[in-house]
Amino acid sequence: MKILTIGDIVGENGLDKVKQILPKIKEEKQIDFVIANAENVAGGMGITFKNWNDLLKLNIDVFTMGNHTWAKKDIFQFIDHPKLIRPANYSKGVAGKGYSIYKFKDKNIAVINLIGRAEMSVLSENPFIVVEDLINSLSKKVDIIIIDFHAEATAEKVAMKYFVDGKVNILVGTHTHVQTADEEITEKGMGYITDLGMTGPINSVIGMGIEESVKRFVTSLPEKYKLAGGECIFCGCIFEINDESCRVENIERINIK
Repeated sequence: MKILTIGDIVGENGLDKVKQILPKIKEEKQIDFVIANAENVAGGMGITFKNWNDLLKLNIDVFTMGNHTWAKKDIFQFIDHPKLIRPANYSKGVAGKGYSIYKFKDKNIAVINLIGRAEMSVLSENPFIVVEDLINSLSKKVDIIIIDFHAEATAEKVAMKYFVDGKVNILVGTHTHVQTADEEITEKGMGYITDLGMTGPINSVIGMGIEESVKRFVTSLPEKYKLAGGECIFCGCIFEINDESCRVENIERINIK
């Protein structure tokens, strides 16, 4: 089985890039299952009802979110859709779900979304404790467990790698919008990458306009971010899983300009 994970889709132009690239890569790489992070689709922050309808037209199986989950109030119209999950370690009782189970051929695939706590400015539960409980409850129900850990700190993501190694099949990081070159298959057969990178404008500051972003750093004054334009990059990772052992056998990092 080949699973494609797509890094944070930034803005409507990032979404257009997915529309352009996804059909080709699915056919060429014989992709079976697709997961995409969609928390930045609406101009770089959140997701609207229109964005959601556009995403549903694509052949994507699961959409994960992050710290901008609630940035657009439209999300409450579709937060319970089977294809959409938000961080599982948000406060108890919050709308939506933190994981879901998907059927592919003879496999049950659980996809979990988590959010980090280091430098995230989001009041969330401890992702390590929450995911441990989830793994314990899911391990006998599913064949494959995949985690999108939406976190700022590299150290927190690496620590999570060691914490869940041997208990889940794939752990990917999102949020920083810069793809890391540390993809690996652990000795226990788990596939890992610290950050998938973004699918969004190349000439930008992690997707936002250069002028506004630089001005904020130079002057320390508030400046409203604007989504950058121009050509986009498509970032992600393909994990090939052995159908019998469910161990990851190969990883291919994707970076298409």
